[in-house]
Amino acid sequence: MENLIQIERKARIFNIQKYSIYDGPGIRTLFFFKGCPLRCKWCSNPESLERKYQVMYQRKLCVDCGECVKVCPLNIHKMEEGIHYVDRSINCNGCRLCEQVCPKRALSIAGEDRLISDLLEIAIQDIPFYQTSGGGVTLGGGEVATQPEFAANLLMECKNAGIHTAIETCGHAPLKSLLKIAEFCDLFLYDMKHINPEKHLEYTGVRNERILENLKELIERRYNVKVRMPLMKGLNNDPETIQKTIEFLEPYKDRKNFQGVDLLPYHKLGVNKYDQLDKIYTVKQDLSLSEEDLDLIEQQIKHYDFPVKVIRH
Repeated sequence: MENLIQIERKARIFNIQKYSIYDGPGIRTLFFFKGCPLRCKWCSNPESLERKYQVMYQRKLCVDCGECVKVCPLNIHKMEEGIHYVDRSINCNGCRLCEQVCPKRALSIAGEDRLISDLLEIAIQDIPFYQTSGGGVTLGGGEVATQPEFAANLLMECKNAGIHTAIETCGHAPLKSLLKIAEFCDLFLYDMKHINPEKHLEYTGVRNERILENLKELIERRYNVKVRMPLMKGLNNDPETIQKTIEFLEPYKDRKNFQGVDLLPYHKLGVNKYDQLDKIYTVKQDLSLSEEDLDLIEQQIKHYDFPVKVIRH
């Protein structure tokens, strides 16, 4: 790749999380990219889905003081009979004035444009933790591959600083975008949400042919890949679905760059964010798996000599 060093770019980020132990080896710093091509029914980061800025509003904290109405240049914040509400038909410009004047912190803006140098500085602060734990930086989302040039540049700068790099990806992206990132990525944490293309479409809004093809390409091109399987009771935890997933992965299990499977049990973290965005969380049933359920899936995969681990938050 040409002239990447010292190129300064901006990416839209919606969260930065330090000291994570769930998203790659060791202690890690996570940068969450805004924008995603999937619409998973169980998504725990609804503020990650759209690239645009979004107003997050906690009604229960609001005292209807109207300070946000006074400062918003776009008239997004309105009062009706003394009650504050957010006009979702108007796109936020990310000025954050409402966030700054809200006395009860009922308002926050999802989305912030950050420079490579900004994020690199944050990552470098924790190099001692990476060195002692075998950790590093992980880019997540949303979907990292929606902003591939920035991701590749940031990972390259992390590599230059001696930091281990990883990305979390749904895999639904042009292969060229993933390969652009792969040059500087030590580990792909690659989601397999459902092996059946029709079920994948039903649950995520897209079919999975491209996702599976990209996964094969990355493994066959010898990039380090760990598959991650989000597990939801009644959606993708049945023995047949697990079996077909194993059959798809079995040709690669002896490759050194295929690093096994992480099982990610469903959780309800982030459900309250839907209210803050005036969105409806459409999952009505309990998708949680019992320890017995998880043990059965783990044993089914281990039977085929796959490295497998349940990631419990």
